[in-house]
Amino acid sequence: MRERQELEDGIAAVKGMTQALEDNIGLIELGVEEGDNGVIAEAEAALRSMQGEAKARQVETLLSGEADANDTYLEVHAGAGGTESQDWASMLLRMYTRWAEKHGFKIEYLEETQGEEAGIKSATIQISGHNAYGWLKTEAGVHRLVRISPFDSNARRHTSFSSVAIFPVVDNSIKIDIAESDVRVDTMRSGGAGGQHVNKTESAVRLTHIPTGVAVVCQAGRSQHKNKAQAWDMLRARLYEIELKKREQQAAADQAAKTDIGWGHQIRSYVLQPYQMVKDLRTGVQTSDTSGVLDGDLDEFMAATLAQRAFGAPPPSIEDVD
Repeated sequence: MRERQELEDGIAAVKGMTQALEDNIGLIELGVEEGDNGVIAEAEAALRSMQGEAKARQVETLLSGEADANDTYLEVHAGAGGTESQDWASMLLRMYTRWAEKHGFKIEYLEETQGEEAGIKSATIQISGHNAYGWLKTEAGVHRLVRISPFDSNARRHTSFSSVAIFPVVDNSIKIDIAESDVRVDTMRSGGAGGQHVNKTESAVRLTHIPTGVAVVCQAGRSQHKNKAQAWDMLRARLYEIELKKREQQAAADQAAKTDIGWGHQIRSYVLQPYQMVKDLRTGVQTSDTSGVLDGDLDEFMAATLAQRAFGAPPPSIEDVD
């Protein structure tokens, strides 16, 4: 039913845009015949607005993968570098939560390990909304930050790395069989701000899939039972994501994203000093609006990467279509 609704919405959108295009072209022709510049200007403004809608629809057609419509898990891990990298990891987590909020997606925190002085060592969140995985799957990899460190009394420039992992939430229509004998279960005390319950019981759960080495942690719930159930869902999702990558023949790219968090593996650079620039190293898309990007303005980068995966290059520009 969801797939049917998506198809019906897409068809209705194309029909609506086609009719609006014909209507506005007719208005322009009528305005030219009658010498009414006001009608012409109004119709041209409507066409420019349609151009933006057409671009958005064009990107949506790229989100047609098997799990693109699903909700997604997002993990952030700080690289080597101590406090500096941990602070960068917290900035990345904020960037993605701001992006999700702008798109009206729901955010749920599942695990967060605080850094010793600032930032986070790791965090896992679930982002729920239509095409959440389809959009965010392009963000998996290592992200590099260059800035004057606020933790360096000598105000020197530092380079930090953090990695982002993305995997889809598996719904009930997808069956992933995992032998319990292949999974090691560890319990621990939850981290957090404290309280009467937190840190007093071993409610946090870590599951490790021994054949693949994939590990997940959940500490969002107050009970070990709830956290264990959520961790099993996360583990199934991780293993399903691995299979998706194999089927999409992206095993090499996936392996690169899981290697050392450092030089030679980054997908995007964020330079705050000595100049302002964010550049995606896969597509070449760049912008000097670093504050906007760190505040969640990521659609341009995501769309370019989706297009590159689909076409090997950005799709034809709407302006170039005759």
